[in-house]
Order: sequence, then C-alpha cells, then structure tokens
Amino acid sequence: MCAVGDLLTERAVLGVIATLAVLGLFVMLCRARRVSTSVEDAVMDMLDRMSKASSDLRAGLTQEAADKATPHLREMLRCVAVAITDEEGTVLSWDGGANDHYEYLRDTVARAINNCHKEHVDHRKLGCELQGPCSLHSVVVVPLVVEGDVAGTLIVVSGVASKRQIRMAEETARFVSTQLELEVVQKQRQQLAQAEVKALRAQISPHFVYNALNTISSLIRTDPAHARELLQEFAEFTRYSFRTDGLFTTLADELTNIHRYLTIEQARYGSRLNVRLRIAPEVLQVVLPFLVLQPLVENAVRHGLAKKPGGGMLTITAEDNGNEALISVEDDGVGMDPERLDDIKDAHQTGAHVGIGNINDRMRTVFGAEYALVVETAPNAGTKVILNVPKFARNVLPNLNIGTQLTDEPMTNEQPAIRA
Repeated sequence: MCAVGDLLTERAVLGVIATLAVLGLFVMLCRARRVSTSVEDAVMDMLDRMSKASSDLRAGLTQEAADKATPHLREMLRCVAVAITDEEGTVLSWDGGANDHYEYLRDTVARAINNCHKEHVDHRKLGCELQGPCSLHSVVVVPLVVEGDVAGTLIVVSGVASKRQIRMAEETARFVSTQLELEVVQKQRQQLAQAEVKALRAQISPHFVYNALNTISSLIRTDPAHARELLQEFAEFTRYSFRTDGLFTTLADELTNIHRYLTIEQARYGSRLNVRLRIAPEVLQVVLPFLVLQPLVENAVRHGLAKKPGGGMLTITAEDNGNEALISVEDDGVGMDPERLDDIKDAHQTGAHVGIGNINDRMRTVFGAEYALVVETAPNAGTKVILNVPKFARNVLPNLNIGTQLTDEPMTNEQPAIRA
C-alpha cells in the first residue's frame, strides 16, 4: 500500500513539473508576441485555466470531461482550436474553428496513436478543398499516454506554424496525460483501500466470532437475558463491521462499535477487563478510516491484558488538539520489546497484531506519512498506540447512513465505558 502512496506522490510531482513547463513556455510565448496585457496577468490567467482544466480531467477521459477542459486548453494555447480524441481517434470534444477539417486529419491521428509519437502537418498537405483563406495553417497531434498506453490524442490547430507552438502542444499534452494518470492512480488507491478493509475484516472476524459465540452459548442456560443482550450487541457489531459501503466513519460511530465489542469481551473476561473512556465531545464527529480503532482495542485486549495475570485497564482517549484530534488506545498489560516495533509494517501479514500494519499503511495513505501510528511500549509496562487525525482532509467523508451517534449521552472527561 505504501507503494501506491509513493506512486501518487510521484505522479503529483510530475503534475507540478508538467504545469511549470507549460507555464514557462506560455510566458515565453506571451513575451514573443508582445501582448498588451502584462506577463503577470497572463500568468495568473494561465494558472486559473490550468487549475480548471485539471479538475475537469481528474474525472477521466470522457466526453463530458473533455468538453469542459478543451475551452480552457484553447485559451491557454491561444490557438484556433483544441480537440481531444479517445484511443480509437473518435473526437470527444472540439473547441474552436476548423472542426470540419477533422476528416482530413483522420490518417494523421491514426499515425499518432499507432506510433505513439506526435504528428505535425501543415495546411498544404491536408488536401483542404476550401476556396479562399483557411484558418487552419498548422496542426499538431500529440498522443495522450497514460500508464504506458495511448488513451487518446490532443489536437492543436494553429493559425500560424511555429516551433514554439509545437512545443506548447507537446507540453500541454504531457500536462493532460499527467492529470489522467493521477485519476487512474486515485482509483487504484481506492480499490486497494477497499481491499485492505476486506482483509482487515477477515483477520478480526474468525477469532472474535468464535469466542463471542462460545461466550453467548455458555450464558444461554444460566443467564438467558444477558445472553440475549450479548447476541444483540454481537449482531450490531457484525452489521457495522461488515458493511459494504464507505471507507470512512466518524469517531462517534467507531466508539459505538468498540463499546459493542468490549461488552462481549467483558462478558468473557469478567473483572479482568476494565475499561475507561476519556472522550472530548467536540471531536466525536472527526472522520477517520473505517475500522481503524477497533483492531487496536482488540490488540490491547488480546496481546496486552489477556496475557497479564489478573488483567488490567484499557484506556481510550480522544482529545481536541487544534486542527487535529489526538486519539490513543492504551493498556497496562504485558507490553513488548520496543525493537519488535520495527516489524510493524509486516504485523498484519504475520498475525502478531491484528491489522496494525494495515492501519499504519491506511493512515499514511489517507492523510500523509506524518500521520503514521506512534507506538510506546516496553516489557511489563503496557502499550500505547497514538493516532493524530486531521479534523479536515480532502475527499475524506463519512458514510452518513450507517452507525449510531454517541452524542445522545455526552461523555464526561472521564467515564467508564463498561461496568463490571
């Protein structure tokens, strides 16, 4: 998963480079033409149009996206027309004049796609039958290469033939290709994120389901009312954990599900499992990756407290920290050698800790490398896992249809989650 994040960062850098290259050439073009407006105004206009074109192209190479992007690209290039085709040479959008000349360009577009190389042709070689002056003097067709394959072409129609205009067409095509690649990488990242959530469910479920059902079955004869209560908690826990929509949730919903989990686990461990919540009400609506806290709580119970004679205390804290929420899961259990933390990236593969490497990767991918997990531990000194979660992050939105809010009964600064 880290590789996807690195790839996305690399594509973003390439996008900036492509933008700067187009911008630099545009400034030179403005100076060469001695435009009446200042170079600064032209640059600001250029940046505005590139920003608009970028957002349109991030939707993928569709007719709708091309229709929105081509007007901005044409204004950027100050040319007669700009067109975008798909990988088969079919025009998705043509903005500007001379659109009736596409019939003369079909072979040129086909060569550009087949050879994956730009094609430049002037008016004299097109076989144009127009009587009198023609607005089309020069055409550049540049392949749009995405992930090594030709996804379409950029057609730039100019009223004058110049090397600078050809160079601008090439750099603009590179800019368009980079935006399309970013869209592909974003989809791949979402698909991998969904796959990791599924993998995390698979890790948690077998162990917990087996023990939960054993606990409930043991209470059916001795305390049927308690068994029914636990069965309801178990049903709600699985419904939430196995939901199929949404990669994100609120802290309130995650804590509600953790309460269900701990209700069942305390029925199993009894007085050996003590739980304390310290939750600031103002951070309950902070959005975080789905199932990012419950596995940490499960690790604290399974690997920290269950192995300690007499059990211990599990403390979940969520504090307001300016632009972030500071969340921690802490136990006073057996702890571990800090040197073992070097294996955190592989822990979700070895099974040593449920999903901890998975969670670390997801936090880094969604919010950035600076939001990796922080783990404090030592032998016989317990373990504390700390998460910094930004209150606002682009494209990080909760699924509003699932979950129960905890705000019905606001938590105090320190409140037991479960009573023995």
